[in-house]
Amino acid sequence: MQRTKNDLWVGLFVMAGAAALLFLALKAGNLLSLNFDDTYAVSARFDNIGGLKVRAPVKSAGVVVGRVASIGFDPDTYQARVDVELEKRFVFPKDSSMKILTSGLLGEQYLGLEPGADNKPLAAGDKVTMTQSAVVLENLISQFLYSKAADSSNANDGAGARK
Repeated sequence: MQRTKNDLWVGLFVMAGAAALLFLALKAGNLLSLNFDDTYAVSARFDNIGGLKVRAPVKSAGVVVGRVASIGFDPDTYQARVDVELEKRFVFPKDSSMKILTSGLLGEQYLGLEPGADNKPLAAGDKVTMTQSAVVLENLISQFLYSKAADSSNANDGAGARK
């Protein structure tokens, strides 16, 4: 009888530990957010979203003010459509802008929301028109290499013309 009672307590302890590990894994992977505040939806279009993912944070002045709700492709404009859920306690002007930023050099991407100066606030269903796409590291590197190659070929052409 004593052995089965101990087995029951050990089993409950192991299950509680497994539940705690699952909770931590979901929180660390940004797949779980326990936020029950009311939200309103806005959308934005970007030429390139890079590695932005659903549930990525939307930050303003470093504070999380919402989350990315969904990402899709608009076949008419050939742009990515990003739907965002902003918390109702944060009110932003209608002319606010969004840009895709990266935490650190190679960290996760998130949306940065910069407030504008309009008197009218963003409301549910509004579209943020001023957007800046993600900076893709590979594109920057290739632009740098091509510009260096062009500079060196121009320097060689100038040296050959002087002789």
